[in-house]
Amino acid sequence: MKPTEGNLNARELRFGIVVSKFNEFVTSRLEAAALETLKKQGAPETHLHVVRVPGAFEIPLVAKQLAQSKQFDAVICLGAVIRGETPHFDFISAEMSRGIAQASLDTGIPVIFGVLTTNTAEEALARAGTTEINRGAEAACTAIEMATLMKELHEIDRKPTGFRHG
Repeated sequence: MKPTEGNLNARELRFGIVVSKFNEFVTSRLEAAALETLKKQGAPETHLHVVRVPGAFEIPLVAKQLAQSKQFDAVICLGAVIRGETPHFDFISAEMSRGIAQASLDTGIPVIFGVLTTNTAEEALARAGTTEINRGAEAACTAIEMATLMKELHEIDRKPTGFRHG
């Protein structure tokens, strides 16, 4: 039995990328690495659409809108929520995470979680460094793999199984 899985060929795929402007010193690095990775894997620049939102809390709404448009094979969500002195971090992180997951489930389009939730700015920068250690690049690879996997699964749905109903 051969397992069904995605691959890293982005040539025929379209991506929406939602980037939080808050903590831009981190999110700009995540965005750059994601775009570089998508292009390296064959995605034409014309198949990449970046939307910037004020903060991480706004990511899920825009991600769901992009996914619902059916113009994209996957949506990548990039942001950085850094713990402060109040419980604000916990509320933002929880609702943003829930919203991103729900956007994917509601639309059937892979909506990828590439948002850092760290205790310090140093931790965030360490996860947004070079593309070898950059969660934006990882999110892009996950998006490609999930988009190609979903295409494979749709093909399986279209193939006759040989079983007769009724």
